[in-house]
Amino acid sequence: MKASSLLLVSIIIPIRNESAFIQRSLGAVLAQDYPRQLLEVWVADGNSTDDTRAQIHHVCQQFPDFCVNIVDNPDQFMPMGFNRALSQARGDVIIMLGGHAEVAPDYVSQCVRLLSETDADCVGGAMETLATTPTGQVIALAMSSPFGVGGVAFRTLPEKEMEVDTSVFAAYRREVFQKIGGLDEEMIRNQDDEFNYRLRSQSGKILFAPSIRSRYYSRATFSSLWRQYFQYGLYKVRVLQKHPRQMSLRQFIPPLFVLALLFSALLAFFPATRFLSLVVPTVYVFANIAASTLTAFRANKTRQLPFAIYHFLLPFTFGILHLSYGLGFLLGIFKFWNRWGDKVGKVPAWTYESS
Repeated sequence: MKASSLLLVSIIIPIRNESAFIQRSLGAVLAQDYPRQLLEVWVADGNSTDDTRAQIHHVCQQFPDFCVNIVDNPDQFMPMGFNRALSQARGDVIIMLGGHAEVAPDYVSQCVRLLSETDADCVGGAMETLATTPTGQVIALAMSSPFGVGGVAFRTLPEKEMEVDTSVFAAYRREVFQKIGGLDEEMIRNQDDEFNYRLRSQSGKILFAPSIRSRYYSRATFSSLWRQYFQYGLYKVRVLQKHPRQMSLRQFIPPLFVLALLFSALLAFFPATRFLSLVVPTVYVFANIAASTLTAFRANKTRQLPFAIYHFLLPFTFGILHLSYGLGFLLGIFKFWNRWGDKVGKVPAWTYESS
């Protein structure tokens, strides 16, 4: 890439209690092959109660010529932390990362190249889901499966560039925030989805490129996975209320599935329809087992666990993904029942606080 095409890049990492991952995540950012004088890093810490801050300082000692800016985020949640850092970031390009992400050494270079060579407003890439525990390995495999998460490009890893409806750990032109504002601060989950849908509603273009590579470390327990996807479903209702035309069919399948299960349970109380109550659960069980078997076979050459463990735990993991998201979505309809006319939310206007 020619020096004249290089841009000042701001990487923003909102975190809270990321002691187990921040060394890996921040270390990958500081090891980028992009010129350091054109790269600034902002870590928005949401009042971490573990030794996250100490881990950050430890990483910085390994890169003494690199300045990492720490922003306090008393509100704790991701969108507030991102917006606080955004107000101080100077970059022509803004990259939104997470504490569980580990980006490739050329991540920034690839993002800048594509923004320079295309008319995209946002670029993102392929995210490989990994884990640090045996349970997490099964979760990571399920989250990389179309049966588990649908046809999400950054998770299912297509091999060609394409325009998509959303992305993860994406890079944005600074003008995007000047035009549509920051993250919606009521979106505790799905804040990047909502932001990307808002961008597309303003004729913005989001480009997926397989040359932009990152790793994401999945949840390590089934209980944390349940909470994560329950919240995804819950706040997806606000996304629907704000951007109904951006929603796809796959996002409605889990809540429809949960409704079908509830209806099946109701049919079981009546002798005349009791046999019908088994149709939906039976079809799902067979589909789940078939998808689990196929997924386990495909992963047998690359994963560390025995095939039998994958085959045994994948149906349970898929069930958690579908049921937690679907139940969260249905409860979100009640939680946000009076918000169908609110298409704004809590989106702060873009401001820049020069220091």
